[in-house]
Amino acid sequence: MTFDEIKNVKVKKEVGWLLPGLEVKRWFALIFLGSIMIVLGFMVLANVRPIYVILELIRKAALVLPSNFLAAVFIFVGAVIFFKGWQKTTLSIMDMNSSKGNYSLLEKLYRRRKLNKGAKIVAVGGGTGLSMLLRGIKKYTNNITAIVTVGDDGGSSGRLREELGILPPGDIRNCIAALGDDEDLITELFQYRFKNGEGLEGHSFGNLFLTALCSITGDMVRAVKESSKVLNIRGVVLPATLDDMKLAAEFEDGRIIHGESNIPEAHGKIKTLFTEPANCKALPEALNAIADADLIILGPGSLYTSVIPNLLVNGISDAIVQSKAKKIYVCNIMTQPGETTDYSVASHVNALIKHAGNKRVIDAVLVNDSLPDNISEGYAKAGSIPVRLDMENISPIGIEVVSQKLIQENKDGLVRHSSNRVARAVYYWYKKSIKNR
Repeated sequence: MTFDEIKNVKVKKEVGWLLPGLEVKRWFALIFLGSIMIVLGFMVLANVRPIYVILELIRKAALVLPSNFLAAVFIFVGAVIFFKGWQKTTLSIMDMNSSKGNYSLLEKLYRRRKLNKGAKIVAVGGGTGLSMLLRGIKKYTNNITAIVTVGDDGGSSGRLREELGILPPGDIRNCIAALGDDEDLITELFQYRFKNGEGLEGHSFGNLFLTALCSITGDMVRAVKESSKVLNIRGVVLPATLDDMKLAAEFEDGRIIHGESNIPEAHGKIKTLFTEPANCKALPEALNAIADADLIILGPGSLYTSVIPNLLVNGISDAIVQSKAKKIYVCNIMTQPGETTDYSVASHVNALIKHAGNKRVIDAVLVNDSLPDNISEGYAKAGSIPVRLDMENISPIGIEVVSQKLIQENKDGLVRHSSNRVARAVYYWYKKSIKNR
């Protein structure tokens, strides 16, 4: 259960501090004990007499009032005074925290304590699909590692890559922003895109920021870590490799197309995807995260330009196969012209297995089972159709199929994943899987 669900329970705000797992009550007791000892010390220092005077007053009061009632009154009043003083002092010290976002100190503390104990999740992919997933999954755990493809060569990222020789920052930037506070002005600034200005038009502030940090720190990994500190993100974002990886595809008609942005424009059936250079080395931190994961999520996103490129980096596919984590692939809702034209669910899964070299790369596939009645006509005009669930071809592969409504409502008939629904479906499948293990 997430904090968003728990906070709907109607209880007084002060009672929330008694929730288990906050790791606060133990310090209340310690501070309370220390306060008593300090007071007693001062009383002894003051020639002891105050102790006897107080005890005498209590003794006389006990002759009039029941002892249990008197003790309860003293304990209750003392605890209320102590707690209120401690709370106000802490709130004044941590005032800067309460000014960021719409969460109270209690909510932030609960999130940090509870989510820090959440499952270790590794999400592998790129593009808008990965950032969508991260926005939802961060509500269940803080132990998130996003492994991001670096094959992008279009748009702002492509220009920076070509001109400055850095890894494309676009997908990395989106993931950092997705794991940050959605209400934070700094996150909005990170995603801001310049609409005009010579040399600036089309670039996002986050891309330029990462590029500058990369130049200052010496590599993209350190730049990402420093950016993550600025946005105080919940999780870690890692490029799949630090090598200058570029994508190429061999089509069934024999053509070989170079460049991530050119592959969908070739309009053919992809036979094999490969990288240039061929032996890109995986980031060690990424391999360690995979080995230590409880749950590994592949997708959603463009199959051949966002998800599979990560599996082509040396070591990543083997690490996923050998990991003891539960593994699930989030299948796309619609086919993507130029990449997955006429693909079914089984076609997506078989492409993953083929490029990973082992069917144990996933245990299950998550598919959408609902479409809007007013689905946009633009999809048909573009040659995009819903991805068909073909159980007759999935069953022989031997993986589990999880079918749920994953889309968010849209009055224009556009089909988009709901980050909350996808994250909830994945996380509940994981909890069910480990329970039945």
